[in-house]
Amino acid sequence: MSGSDAGLVLEVQQQQPMPLHGRIEAAPGELLALVGPSGAGKTSMLRVAAGLMKPQQGLVQVAGQTWCDTARGLWRPPQQRHVGLVFQHYALMPHLSALGNVALSLLQRPEPERGREAARWLAHVGLTDDLMHRRPALLSGGQQQRVAVARALAREPRLLLLDEPFSAVDMMNRQGLYRLIADLRRELAVPMVLVTHDLHEARLLADRLVVMDAGRVLQSGRPEFIHRSPRTARVAELVGIANLWQGWWEGGDGSEPGWGWLRWGEDAASVRLRVRDKGRMSPHRAVSFVIPGDAISLADVHRADESGHIAAHVDAVRHQGEITLATLTLAVAGGQPLALTLSGRERRGLEPGQALAVALDLAQVHLMPLRETG
Repeated sequence: MSGSDAGLVLEVQQQQPMPLHGRIEAAPGELLALVGPSGAGKTSMLRVAAGLMKPQQGLVQVAGQTWCDTARGLWRPPQQRHVGLVFQHYALMPHLSALGNVALSLLQRPEPERGREAARWLAHVGLTDDLMHRRPALLSGGQQQRVAVARALAREPRLLLLDEPFSAVDMMNRQGLYRLIADLRRELAVPMVLVTHDLHEARLLADRLVVMDAGRVLQSGRPEFIHRSPRTARVAELVGIANLWQGWWEGGDGSEPGWGWLRWGEDAASVRLRVRDKGRMSPHRAVSFVIPGDAISLADVHRADESGHIAAHVDAVRHQGEITLATLTLAVAGGQPLALTLSGRERRGLEPGQALAVALDLAQVHLMPLRETG
């Protein structure tokens, strides 16, 4: 993607009024989700893009136009940026109908056209004729958010920004809004940026995730890539990877290029695992590592001595319809916890206290620098 040609390029470097560092890009029609804890800087990045906050050093380019370039002294105010904004709490005018709220985005049009255009956009997001004439207080949360989306789209934006747009909506209405956003992604040829605390929501809707913490962009990429290859242990924590462990990276022994030895644990129950060496970690150092859930399977306890197999016992089992959530303790490194989501035959007959083994696909083990503390 060449964001500077058609999509979004946003780059910020500042310490005041809050630290904010990083670069994000989104192609036309691509939905980018900013995830991270409260105070990570997600909404501040949106404010920079919209022109509601001027960075100390920064660049904002959309559809080949430069909206901000502090190095060149360029700055477009918000009203000149053609941004569609959707907020968490709708920000609708309470004294206006749904039609009136959307028509506010159409003041540049001749008055006779505003009502027709507002009705067209409201119908597009699924509001009936009757609901269009109601004030916000007489609409459900999901309906109010549809009005807010229609208002944003009526501006014919070159960039669509969604700041926690579903968090104030109940789950039933939220599912309908998810489908609406999914449909809009296929229709709109503009970059979209979503701020959310909900990792499930981010994975469901986004083409790419941007993981932020303490005002910094830590990693960006497709959701499945980040979950399999988080850059650091902190990224793994922030995207909700449950199986995150620590070990000692011994490195390769020269017998097989591209492979090396990871030691897990320091006592008699420690194991040495032959894992992929991606050439990014120097040997003889403490590391963090993760193993994707689909690289872990259950096996008979008698296979615990085989390569890549570890003895375990089941601590807890929770059956949730077509899936089962299981918590195990591994017989390694003093007893390490393992969380698994199981479906199909593997979950049949699984009971607390059961002894078994887990089989690890060692080619899927991903090593990371040990997170510094203090």
